Amino acid sequence: MPVLPPSRRTRRVGLSLLAVGSIVLTSALIGLGTDLAAASSHREAPLIAGDPPVDNTDVYAFVSPDKPDTVTLVANWYPFEEPNGGPNFYPWATDAHYDINIDSDGDARPDLTYRWTFKTDDRRGKSTFLYDNGPVTSLDDPNLLFRQSYNLDVIDKYGRSKNLVRSGKTAPSNTGAASMPNYGALRDQAVTNLPGGGKSFAGQADDSFFLDLRVFDLLYGGNLSEVGQDTLRGYNVNTIALQVPKSALALNGNATRNPVIGVWSDTERQSLSIKTPGKDTQAGPYVQVSRLGNPLVNEVVVPAGLKDKFNALTPDQDHNVPDLVSRVTDPEVPKLIQAIYGLPAPATPRNDLAEIFLTGVTTKAGGPIKADLNSQLNNADVNAKRFTPSEMLRLNTAVPVAANPNRLGVLAGDLQGFPNGRRLTDDVVDIEVQALEGAAQTGVIVPALATGDKVNANDVPFGNAFPYVALPHNSAVNAGGGGGGGAIGGSATSGGAAGPAAGASFPVKPALGGLAAAVLLGSGVWLLRRRPGTAAE
Repeated sequence: MPVLPPSRRTRRVGLSLLAVGSIVLTSALIGLGTDLAAASSHREAPLIAGDPPVDNTDVYAFVSPDKPDTVTLVANWYPFEEPNGGPNFYPWATDAHYDINIDSDGDARPDLTYRWTFKTDDRRGKSTFLYDNGPVTSLDDPNLLFRQSYNLDVIDKYGRSKNLVRSGKTAPSNTGAASMPNYGALRDQAVTNLPGGGKSFAGQADDSFFLDLRVFDLLYGGNLSEVGQDTLRGYNVNTIALQVPKSALALNGNATRNPVIGVWSDTERQSLSIKTPGKDTQAGPYVQVSRLGNPLVNEVVVPAGLKDKFNALTPDQDHNVPDLVSRVTDPEVPKLIQAIYGLPAPATPRNDLAEIFLTGVTTKAGGPIKADLNSQLNNADVNAKRFTPSEMLRLNTAVPVAANPNRLGVLAGDLQGFPNGRRLTDDVVDIEVQALEGAAQTGVIVPALATGDKVNANDVPFGNAFPYVALPHNSAVNAGGGGGGGAIGGSATSGGAAGPAAGASFPVKPALGGLAAAVLLGSGVWLLRRRPGTAAE
């Protein structure tokens, strides 16, 4: 399961705080507890909330189900795209770097950076306000008046850059059925083949993440009345997807000896914005403004005063932020759950969570989880002395594609699922609920938490081939008639399958933490009181 050495990017201006629960701790700090959540990260910090085109929302990494000799990486930006949001809709920023980073040697720095940069061809001028002035049947259709294209470069750890795609076509925003009667055909035209094998895609898609995000209203209403509605149902995002051979990502190009990679995305903006009447000009060096590995970390774990700083932090700097380290070793959310729902907060420090989020699951870290799953320390060619615990999504590309994927991933014995990478169908919120309640430590699912947030699958099916994400919606979110509720729509890849029966034991006991998870744990407590003995659905 190969990987090309990721590029080591120059240190960003404005380094800051840690990735909550992904705090890069030194080996001595691996025992620290980190209550991370893995869910989507929409409008998570004050500064990035005002700059949606460069706001990372989710990262996914998985072995391609239909091409198991490859890895697919998916990163989403621009949260809460209402399909009817014209006339400008949702362009990619042209003064930004959109990056997906790979760390194969475990030093918390990119050995490879895949970088997309965009440019715009706006043909509307003074003649019309329309995005398109007739049915669009191809990306070259003259009716399509607003177009974007991109260059894709890969940068190695020495800063050497190689161009992979020049002027690749993006799929436009979906303006509606009359304007774009066959959006699927437009998306197919936006898939570009890469030299040496692989594919790239950039364009609009359905928001892949599914959950009930009413955690912010006193943890689901203070009485668990606010569950069962998919918060992101009907919304779109801007998606970048990359599929490459495993050998392109593995340390020393050898995925057999070195199958584990770390993955995170980031966005860089030019540092200066010069505003004059009717004009906004960007200038200056590029600085990191958004970062995402295990999602929902910044959104619901980092306190408000540290959120902007976290978005400027690179993984190798996580352990240098004492204020955030303390938030991880003594997390806030379990205390809130205890106060609101009466669930006793787990004892700290949480060594199991530190292993899951900072080092990957490995016996070489000395943590409580006795398994070797997805740490770069398990790569044969890694220098353990240079290994740096850090927050990132880790994937063991040697784990075969699951014949029957389970939405609860590793917790249900499906070792290809979260937290070993993240598939589109993994129900990360429910996974974390079980783990925070103790299922990861006991190996037994908690019956009272089996229903989780009651959103078990995406509202529309995912695809069976690259780029796998669902087509973007083209009707208004507020059209009525659909309230959202649990497993709406199902999944093309059986990701909505029920979890294991209560009492089942699991081969690996992951300790996934996170605010949302903790919150839902509270729900479980309430359910435990109201419905003792409830079995898994």
